[in-house]
Amino acid sequence: MIAFGSTNVGLKRSINQDFIFLSEDKIGKLPNLFIVADGMGGHKAGDVASRKGVELFVDFVRTTDMTDPVNIIDAGIKIANDAVFELSHTNADYDGMGTTFVVASVIENRVYIANVGDSRLYLINNNIVQITRDHSLVEEMINMGEIERDAARTHTKKNIITRAVGVERNVVADIFQIEIERGDKLLLCSDGLSNMVEDYDIKKIVNGNSNLKDAVNILIDKANENGGRDNISVVLLEPEIGGR
Repeated sequence: MIAFGSTNVGLKRSINQDFIFLSEDKIGKLPNLFIVADGMGGHKAGDVASRKGVELFVDFVRTTDMTDPVNIIDAGIKIANDAVFELSHTNADYDGMGTTFVVASVIENRVYIANVGDSRLYLINNNIVQITRDHSLVEEMINMGEIERDAARTHTKKNIITRAVGVERNVVADIFQIEIERGDKLLLCSDGLSNMVEDYDIKKIVNGNSNLKDAVNILIDKANENGGRDNISVVLLEPEIGGR
C-alpha cells in the first residue's frame, strides 16, 4: 500500500475547513484508513466540525470491538455525527456546523467506502469512475431530469449539500463495496478539487505521475490554477494487489 494526502486553503478562503486522515497501517480492526472531510459553518465552525468529526471517528475505529468493516464505518460515522451535533449546541459560533465525510478502507482486493455530502471517492485506472454519490441539490436536480450533468459544475446552487455529518440528530451514510485490481488507484477529495478540475484531467494527472506525492501536488496546483475557489483536499492511494 502506497498513499499520500495533502490539503490546501486555496486562493479565495482565509481558513482551511477541510481535514484529512490517512494511515497505511492498522487502525483498530481495519488494516488501513483514509478520510477526507470538508467542514461548513461560520468563521471557525467548519474547521472544528471536520477536525472533530474525523478525530472522533478514528478514536471509535481504534477502540471498537466490532469486526465487520461495514459496521465499523457506519457506526463510526454515527458516533461522529452525534458528537458534532452536540458540540454545535454548546457555542453560538458553532450553530449549524457540519462536515462532509468520505472514508475508505482496503482489505485485500475489496474496498469499503462510505460518504456523506459531496466529498468524493474515485476509482482510477484506464478510466475514472466516481464511486460515491453526491448528497447535493444539483445531484437531486440531475436525478429528476431538471438539469444535465454537464451543467452541474457551474450551477449557482452547486454548493448546497443535502446531507452532512453533525447538522441533524441522525445521519445516514451511503456505503459501497467495490473490488479492485492490480494497478487501480483510489482518490478521495473535497469539492475544492472536483469542482475545479474535470474528471478527465484528474485521471490524466494521476495516470501521468507514478509518484503519488507528485500527482497530489499537481492536482492541487491545477485546482488553484483554475481559480482555487475553495479549500482543496486530496488523498491518493495505490493498494497492493497480488503481492505487488
